[in-house]
Amino acid sequence: MSKGSEAISTDETISIEVAVNGVPRQGAVEARKTLADFLREDLALTGTHLGCEHGVCGACTVLVDGEPVRSCLMLAVQARGSEVLTVEGLAPEGAMAPLQRALWDNHSFQCGFCTPGFVMQITALLAETPAPSEREVREALSGNICRCTGYESIVNGVLAAAGVSTSHREG
Repeated sequence: MSKGSEAISTDETISIEVAVNGVPRQGAVEARKTLADFLREDLALTGTHLGCEHGVCGACTVLVDGEPVRSCLMLAVQARGSEVLTVEGLAPEGAMAPLQRALWDNHSFQCGFCTPGFVMQITALLAETPAPSEREVREALSGNICRCTGYESIVNGVLAAAGVSTSHREG
């Protein structure tokens, strides 16, 4: 334990304040509650999906201060004072955001379970690299698992959202 830190019982309730999708939110959470569970159970934001609950599949990806994180691995208390963006925050008026439209137009997903995690990972990628190469897209998405598609349609959707032509694919 570092100097100045104090032991916290896992049953202790801790007050947190966090901005979620631009809205200040407060809550009292157990120290062991994950960010995913806080979003889903306490804030009723069920777009963040739980797949493996080990950080492997990427279904629970959200952005914390602009960075993609596995919300099943992050404790809610670790998000105190942060800005959290979930898939619900991308289209607050109910209409699809341009990225979501491009993925839809390219038939990027089938069952939709992995979709929120992919969309959040792609959102982070496009914020950092607005016109990514196919290789950059594949690398950014390598930590997300989809059991329905062969990934080609997902990559095509990302490239379309970025305005990158898919006619000159990398080999």
